[in-house]
Amino acid sequence: MAKWKNKKTDALIQAFLVLKNKQELSNFLRDLLTEEEIVEFGQRWYVAQMLAKKMPYTEITRKTGLSSTTIARVAKWLNPGMGGYQLVLKRLKK
Repeated sequence: MAKWKNKKTDALIQAFLVLKNKQELSNFLRDLLTEEEIVEFGQRWYVAQMLAKKMPYTEITRKTGLSSTTIARVAKWLNPGMGGYQLVLKRLKK
């Protein structure tokens, strides 16, 4: 079993699943995370969206200020990862 999969993370995932709308999720994230952590996660998601559009690392770096190492880390989980990024990207296209 993966190191991050345990009873505590399962409980966290279950907590996400009971939220009903954007405002509830926003409030929960703000209580759970620091503002900096939320911004960092937002940056990762933005990078994943740009990578999915086949945008070059140099352009992503220019737009985000993130290093190519950070972008590569996101790319590692975008393709193939566990499919989470791909699933959300696909659902948001609809």
